[in-house]
Amino acid sequence: MAKKQVPLRLSVRLYEEIAAWAEDDFRSVNGQIEFLLTECVRQRKKTGKYIPDHTGAGRNQADSDR
Repeated sequence: MAKKQVPLRLSVRLYEEIAAWAEDDFRSVNGQIEFLLTECVRQRKKTGKYIPDHTGAGRNQADSDR
């Protein structure tokens, strides 16, 4: 299956968190991001819902790390 290349900008903090998680799971950072996105899409298809982060950290925190 062909894969689409997508430029992605992440905060340094988020990148470091994903990189550490990827290392724990023996994946590349790209592989970890693809895995996480695949799991989110699978969950949404299964439940029909996206479960947002209710702590207020979510997107606002990532934006403030720029």
